[in-house]
Amino acid sequence: MRVIAGRWRGRPLRAPRGFAVRPTSDRVRESIFGLLGEEVAGASVLDLFAGSGALGIEALSRGASKAVFVEADPVALAVLRKNLETLGAEESETLRMDYRQALRRFRARAMRFRLAFLDPPYGTGLAAKSAAGIGRAGLVEDGGAVVVEEAFRAPEAVFPPGWERIADRRYGDTRVMVFRVSL
Repeated sequence: MRVIAGRWRGRPLRAPRGFAVRPTSDRVRESIFGLLGEEVAGASVLDLFAGSGALGIEALSRGASKAVFVEADPVALAVLRKNLETLGAEESETLRMDYRQALRRFRARAMRFRLAFLDPPYGTGLAAKSAAGIGRAGLVEDGGAVVVEEAFRAPEAVFPPGWERIADRRYGDTRVMVFRVSL
């Protein structure tokens, strides 16, 4: 696994061993960022269920101003922090907590993001639950984007009102949806 483009292009990324974390493949990341285009430059980014941090790191490499990574698993978080340290990604923050705790924290601090990545473990229903939490808390700026990655065969989820699906793609077992948020 490697950074696809930007200032860290070609730099390797580590991923935790085992099946607890399923890093987004290079091909899928390349497609996601192709869909987002110039929207990433200068954006504040939330990488919920960060795992190795591949999505948020790719955003930073492509010019995002800041990324907040949320990961509950201590092993995955250690790998993520090592990836950030190796790259010298000073414009990042990592939080070891459950996504619900993180959403409450962001809401209490009135934090808003221009871009959010939701890539929870497949088969858990967490894509829709975390999207609903983000929607209720108003954590994505008006006009911002949310990228949801889940299993292609997952039941169709209901996403928050005001989220317009602007892309829906399949890559093998992976489904990627991009939403534009209107407040």
